[in-house]
Amino acid sequence: MMAFLAVGFFYDVREAFSFGGCDENCISCHKLSVEEAGQLLKDFAPTAKVEAVQQAPSKGLWEITINTGKNNVIAYLDYSKENLIIGSIVKIKTKKNLTEDRLTEVNKVNVSTIPLKNSILMGPKNAKIQLIVFTDPDCPFCKQLHGELKALLEKLKDVSIHIILFPLTKLHPMSYKHSKAIACEKSLKLLDDVFAGKEIPEPKCETSVIDDNIKLAEGIGLTGTPAVVMPDGRVLRGTFKADDLVKEIEKSTHKK
Repeated sequence: MMAFLAVGFFYDVREAFSFGGCDENCISCHKLSVEEAGQLLKDFAPTAKVEAVQQAPSKGLWEITINTGKNNVIAYLDYSKENLIIGSIVKIKTKKNLTEDRLTEVNKVNVSTIPLKNSILMGPKNAKIQLIVFTDPDCPFCKQLHGELKALLEKLKDVSIHIILFPLTKLHPMSYKHSKAIACEKSLKLLDDVFAGKEIPEPKCETSVIDDNIKLAEGIGLTGTPAVVMPDGRVLRGTFKADDLVKEIEKSTHKK
């Protein structure tokens, strides 16, 4: 008799706390539109615009893409529609930052709109694969990446690298002058010299190239260096090993 009562109690509790069978397909009973998400967030972030809503990698959450005016950010909203979560979802086994991957996807740029006439070329001119790198000649992380780019060209022969000088003047006071001197002569050697810690000549021309580059970089949402624009428009921020760049190039070209 006691066993029967215990079983009956178990089923009563299970029914009371049932989630309606949405363990497999949450979106069959939980809905959130772009418009509703915008309404929910209007007091929290009045100037932000919700661009997209989809299921998050973790059950019980929506992923919301929000345009801040400069770039897209990602936040998560739980199914109660009361709690906003700002942060990263990381896969425990692989240590893969799923949020960072999504940010790279939602902040793609239109590669065809980036002018290359003032860039400095590394590698062959008309290679099949075109990379665009925003760099600051006084940035230590840019120096690291520069060495890896050279190694990349040894691994992949059909790659052109277009370097756009983007000095971060608040962090590196001399970077504007160095960038201008390099731009005046469009010289990869002068860039190499700065990265090597050598003194380079004063700028030999008057040019608006560096100012134009700064506007360009800021216009596509860049706030730091280095940044690598892949053929599919993904922008990879920070320094990377040559082998990692090969993998990213393969991922980029396979998507096209």
